[in-house]
Amino acid sequence: MDYPVRLSGHVVGLLKEYMRDLVEQAGQDTLANERFGFTPPVYQPDHAIADLLALLDDRSESEGIQVGLPENVLHFMWSLCNEASSQIAEHVWLEGNLDSQVLDKAKIREMTYQKIIEIIEERFSGTQ
Repeated sequence: MDYPVRLSGHVVGLLKEYMRDLVEQAGQDTLANERFGFTPPVYQPDHAIADLLALLDDRSESEGIQVGLPENVLHFMWSLCNEASSQIAEHVWLEGNLDSQVLDKAKIREMTYQKIIEIIEERFSGTQ
């Protein structure tokens, strides 16, 4: 796919910051659930992607121009994630099962976003 948006290092840095915020929030959610004895619902990579796109939509509308987000970055990320969703899900499943890790919401987000960044870097470095 030819992407009309070229992501500068600044924009990738913003995406990483947003992703870190979401991972941190998920960790806090997990602690709150444990503290109150709640069993969290099953969380999958597609949920992590939806959460990232929702946050990106919100941030694009509230601070997009001020922080240097391209106008169509949300569409770009939606297209990229849609195209790579099976690759992302497979990565999370494999990584989670290699080490028999507990895949809570924070870990799933972390692995999902790590793979998204890898895909972005591969696509823009010309290695894929």
